[in-house]
Amino acid sequence: MTTFNALRVLKKGNSITREIEHCNISHLPENEVLIKVLYSSLNYKDALSASGHAGITRSYPHTPGIDAAGIIVSDKTGKFKEGDEVSVTGFDLGMNTWGGFSEFINVPAAWVVKLPEGLSVADAMRIGTAGITAAYCVEKLIKNGLTGKGSNVLVTGASGGVGSIAVHLLSTLGFQVTASSGKPDQTQWLKNLGAKDVIDRESLSKRNNKALLPEKNDGVIDTVGGDTLVNAVKQLKYGGSAACCGIVGGTAVPADIFPFILRGVNILGIASADASLHSRKTVLAKFVTLWHLPLLEKMCDEISLNQLSDRIDLMLAGKIIRRALIRMES
Repeated sequence: MTTFNALRVLKKGNSITREIEHCNISHLPENEVLIKVLYSSLNYKDALSASGHAGITRSYPHTPGIDAAGIIVSDKTGKFKEGDEVSVTGFDLGMNTWGGFSEFINVPAAWVVKLPEGLSVADAMRIGTAGITAAYCVEKLIKNGLTGKGSNVLVTGASGGVGSIAVHLLSTLGFQVTASSGKPDQTQWLKNLGAKDVIDRESLSKRNNKALLPEKNDGVIDTVGGDTLVNAVKQLKYGGSAACCGIVGGTAVPADIFPFILRGVNILGIASADASLHSRKTVLAKFVTLWHLPLLEKMCDEISLNQLSDRIDLMLAGKIIRRALIRMES
């Protein structure tokens, strides 16, 4: 019987521990598509799941990892053939289902995307959920009127996974990017990714009682929420839009109606976890050609599965900038 390694999160009382366990295929949930995972990536949601956050994962032992990419071993539906290179991002992977921090996963066929020609398994995970989410934000802004090279776009939480890819993607497409970050030591890194200006997050995170603020940006990609989102919306130019995909700054939106009825601005929700397979395929194909990111490889540190637990602790402590590409085999 095939054996493999996986990161397992264990809970005993109120104590949470993590360890690499030697597992066999029978440990996996019964499902349609068996995938040999070659790479995964680390997202903040994974770090929360790996630390026992009840809002992410409710049952233990558990294997986190909302991203996985590798090759098909078997498929009961006949949709895929052995050896196909595929990825799985989002849905319930790594939340309450055995996730991508494992050398094998067994998942529904409806979760699996065959990778477009020209996109490697490693690059699929360098992009991962973070890159797909950033791409959905950019797509939705463009569909809602963001046009023309040189338009100004604000990215909040710019040093995070979604934010950093959004900065690089927008800059690659010719937009003028202002990056908001709470990590001043990463200013040059964000400029290397293409940010024209970098501002301190405190300029947006403090509550401002003014109904409107001076118009600055044609669009916003907000990964923070709360007062940061409200202040960003107040600074949108007439007809501008904010694409929203994060809540680290709070879930409440204490906003006045004036930006919407006096400047005609829009708040656009981004929900990437349950997006259709067609939209995922379309976005991944764009990263091969139209949206090729020249610095994608440099944006990630490659680590092994054995190094993952330490990396999770660093992420939870706010000490990580670059994304982590997790190599399953040592």
